[in-house]
Amino acid sequence: MKKLLLSTLVSTFVLATAGASAQTTPAQAAASKAKAAVAVALCSTCGTVTAVTQVKRKGQGGAAGVVGGAVVGGVLGNQIGGGTGNTIATVGGAVAGGFLGNEVQKKLTSKKVWVTTVKMQDGTTKTFEQEPAPPWAVGNVVKVNGATLTKQ
Repeated sequence: MKKLLLSTLVSTFVLATAGASAQTTPAQAAASKAKAAVAVALCSTCGTVTAVTQVKRKGQGGAAGVVGGAVVGGVLGNQIGGGTGNTIATVGGAVAGGFLGNEVQKKLTSKKVWVTTVKMQDGTTKTFEQEPAPPWAVGNVVKVNGATLTKQ
């Protein structure tokens, strides 16, 4: 009986302590609201960062990849067969090589960019891309200057 009473008292104390730590005092709530109001009232072109992610963007293909791939493909295709079959293999190799060369060039010129999502004062959401890692994090207030952001 004593063990039951003791365990009940201990669990009640633990639950009461956990509930008390999760609650905020009126002073804490007021400070939090004041902080949010200051962040929003900073400027008309300011917003709060809601997400910062790194994304890989596919690069651009071009003539160098197509021509280089076509030459290599044509040379390899020319090694196959004889007569008309050789001509068909050479042309097919050049076409396939050109396509593959273009894809290789796209992969080689790909880059990683940082995408920042900002919730503006008016409730709209805007996204911004940049190559270097941004100095802000989620929750920071930033100022929008055209297509760029600056940390406040």
